[in-house]
Amino acid sequence: MAMDDGDERGPQPVEPPGPDELPRFDSLREKVEYMVEKTFPGQKISGRVFAELVRDRGGSLSHSYFSNILAGKVTQPSEDILKALGLGFGVDWRFFKEESEVVDDVVAGLQFLAKRRTGEISGLAGRGLDDDGLPPELLRFALSLLEDAAREKDGPEGQSGGNDSAVSHRPAGPAA
Repeated sequence: MAMDDGDERGPQPVEPPGPDELPRFDSLREKVEYMVEKTFPGQKISGRVFAELVRDRGGSLSHSYFSNILAGKVTQPSEDILKALGLGFGVDWRFFKEESEVVDDVVAGLQFLAKRRTGEISGLAGRGLDDDGLPPELLRFALSLLEDAAREKDGPEGQSGGNDSAVSHRPAGPAA
């Protein structure tokens, strides 16, 4: 029989995903909050501003309905509402579906754009692209190259690695 030494550990806290990990969403509210944070970084977006943005892009969404989504009061919106959210955020509306096959693709695309914005990616040449742009698989591959390059740069015990990379990589921040 095993003895209890009194050193029981309770449930371990769940760490938020790292910067290059894909987050998991349990609700529409979490998806919309994530999109607000990633689409409008550092900005406070009101329901009225978002509703106007949707309207400018050809959709329809009331400011109070958007506010209710953010408050967690709306959990099963119509497909039209999901399409309006997609218009407002400029992403595939299926991202907002409860069981969505495109969540990882949308998140990978946003991470890619964020790295582009911060200067971690300074250029990308795409040949033979259609109107849909880069396929999600290519976005994920490019992100994995960036992660590999960052690990290679740091090397073991913080030593600088080689400079060979398929991705033009430069530190974030203002140009010197």
